[in-house]
Amino acid sequence: MSRKMLLAAAAALSLCAFPALAQETVAITGGKVLTGTSVIENGTVVIRDGRIVSVGSGAAPAGARVIDARGKTVSPGIVAVDAGLGAQEVSSVGGTNDLANGSNSIGASFDVSYGLDPWSFTLPVARLGGITRAVVVPAHAGGGGGFSHHQDDGDHDFAGIGGGGLQSPGLFAGQAAVVQLGQGTDILVRPRVAMVAPFGEAGAGIAGGARGAQFVQFKETLAEVRLYARNKSAYDRAALRGLSVSRADLEALIPVVEGRMPLIVTVHRAADIQQVLRLAREEGLKIILDGAEEGWLVADQIAAARVPVLVNAIANLPGDFERRAARMENAAALNAAGVVIAIKGNEGSVHRAREARYNAGNAVSHGLPYDAAIAALTVNPARIFGADGQYGQLAPGAAADVVVWTGDPLEPLSRPTAVFIDGREQPLTSRQTELRDRYLNGGEGDRPPAYRQ
Repeated sequence: MSRKMLLAAAAALSLCAFPALAQETVAITGGKVLTGTSVIENGTVVIRDGRIVSVGSGAAPAGARVIDARGKTVSPGIVAVDAGLGAQEVSSVGGTNDLANGSNSIGASFDVSYGLDPWSFTLPVARLGGITRAVVVPAHAGGGGGFSHHQDDGDHDFAGIGGGGLQSPGLFAGQAAVVQLGQGTDILVRPRVAMVAPFGEAGAGIAGGARGAQFVQFKETLAEVRLYARNKSAYDRAALRGLSVSRADLEALIPVVEGRMPLIVTVHRAADIQQVLRLAREEGLKIILDGAEEGWLVADQIAAARVPVLVNAIANLPGDFERRAARMENAAALNAAGVVIAIKGNEGSVHRAREARYNAGNAVSHGLPYDAAIAALTVNPARIFGADGQYGQLAPGAAADVVVWTGDPLEPLSRPTAVFIDGREQPLTSRQTELRDRYLNGGEGDRPPAYRQ
């Protein structure tokens, strides 16, 4: 084979392995456009090279492929928060669960992005629910509103260093990552977007049983991180006193103590929320509250601290003493106080991640303004995790994550008729729909030979 032919073959293979963004111009016309911050009736959204080119009421540009959205609704892709998408297949099967970590030497340094599976069956299902991006969060004892996080049973069998004085288990669950749900082999958008730690009853259990003990241990850990950051050379020479966390965890926590990496704090009780706000103020931490079922009781304090909240809008049962005042109006009360909220899905936002929009609809029925509910699914998650203007909204320059719906996105019977992620149109199929179609009306012709005998 000639050198010229070899080069041509190599170029073709590279294009297959790393497909370029679609170059065609797509115009979605005639629909009700929810930009994430406003509404445009009979609007036009123009996509090119993976980005939103324009959003308005003008005509489609010449040469564009036109998608007729008359009678339909066009919205940004939903951003799932506190999710396990791509990192958990079956929660009860350990080998498919890369959200939970049981090492006492790798806590804060646990990076969930290394366990992501772009072939996960959960991704197309979520995509069919209009989800285009997700914030994947490590599991921990007493985790957030999804209620499928790892529960601490008190029987710790930790990998890593044994009796070396390291925290067992650690106070930190690890670092979250942002993923996109488009087809392809690389779903990671940004790793290490936030640190995760449980407080309240779960945090107290880790620290020895009392809430006060956790706060003391937490502050001491942050002091150790600052000591290490100032004296790395002494640490390398073994000339620094013994520290309670590993070097990997110390390094991972430096951005947290410096206020560059937000800390997702799982907390439920109003009294615990107050103490976490105090801790953040004293230590100079940038925090995000996760859960906050009793947040409405201290909404003004949360707003004054300018702390956002990841909320399960349908959490309304006092399943324990931390959620005695849980109510369906929580999201509305937080929003009314000026808190930036993002609405979560159910059961860890893996198999039921798509239910975030149902939860948002329920929040609207309990007082949350409609536009605030749309923002809580799209613009707000991006803003909370430092990507304001990059995705989660229909605006020039933003990633072309666009969903065309048959109707109102908050109406359960509405469904996507087109989904774009980074400008690429996605198939509206999943393993479930393929199995349905295969065996619909008997499906004899598509069955494997053994099934036809």
